[in-house]
Amino acid sequence: MSTEPVRIAVALPTGDTEVSGLWSAAPVAAATVALAHGAGAGMDHPFLTGLADALVASGISVLRFVFPYVEAGRRMPGPAPHAVATWASVEGWLASAAPGPYAAVGKSYGGRMASMASAERVIAPAGLAYLGYPLHPPGRPEKPRREHLPAIAVPQLFVEGENDPFIAPRAQFDEVVASCQDARVHWIAGGNHSFEVKGARRPADEIGAALAPVVAEFARSL
Repeated sequence: MSTEPVRIAVALPTGDTEVSGLWSAAPVAAATVALAHGAGAGMDHPFLTGLADALVASGISVLRFVFPYVEAGRRMPGPAPHAVATWASVEGWLASAAPGPYAAVGKSYGGRMASMASAERVIAPAGLAYLGYPLHPPGRPEKPRREHLPAIAVPQLFVEGENDPFIAPRAQFDEVVASCQDARVHWIAGGNHSFEVKGARRPADEIGAALAPVVAEFARSL
């Protein structure tokens, strides 16, 4: 497997910029995944590295990338329109490098930004997979990030830890999933927001790799 550094041009409301990416093409690709990081980590986080490597090994080509705030060396996410514009540019890059359907996949914040881009018809992935959808800040279920989800027509896969405080209480999350046009949930028994399981400590790259079969099956089904 070879991973190629790439640069992706992004047209932001504040002007044009570029973000970094990593393109890993499977020798005989069965599907393509665009993989976004969470709010607190970039594309080199061991969780994403482990997931991407395992996906490529299973025949899925993967484009990882960063959002502009990470490219600029900042820790806090920038405005949502910047992330939405980045997703649009990622889709454009893939249209040249790997024409055809792709799955938009993101850890937490990265997945939520993909869902917003899809709901706004800025991108048109064949499906979306959320690795720990951040429905609300922990302990603040009165502020759910849900209004746009029913507008998404393509399949949505929520990969969720059973003990994730970002989706508690469960009844609220179940209601949100039921409001979507085409959505299902894959539960990680005992998992938290990072898919760690109490009493079963594993390195982050192993945790990411363990999710690859779920993501790969979803991507191939689109």
